[in-house]
Amino acid sequence: QVQLVESGGGLVQAGGSLRLSCAVSGRTFESYTMGWFRQTPGKEREKVAAITWIGGKTYYAESVKGRFTISRDNAKNTVYLQMNSLKPEDTAVYFCAAGLSLWLGPRDRTRYDYWGQGTQVTVSS
Repeated sequence: QVQLVESGGGLVQAGGSLRLSCAVSGRTFESYTMGWFRQTPGKEREKVAAITWIGGKTYYAESVKGRFTISRDNAKNTVYLQMNSLKPEDTAVYFCAAGLSLWLGPRDRTRYDYWGQGTQVTVSS
């Protein structure tokens, strides 16, 4: 049974930092891309960042470039999202997801089939 379990969310002041973790289990993810998404009420889910399990190819949304960093620890089967210089507009539920890798050059076209339960990130002004 595939499981993705997020942790690390919380309340932080604007300008602060948080690191989200996503522990994955239940299968090997070598051919997979891991993604972080976020969603707020009334808005579409937004892909924030993605990384291939092998090779570490990355994608970032324009809104987080230079502030967020995605990484993975293959030995720990864990994916991280380091979030710096947080802004109130970063407030959302953040989800970890996994899918069989499909990239077209720099564009991540992966279909994400596995999802975590989400973790709340709240940035106060």
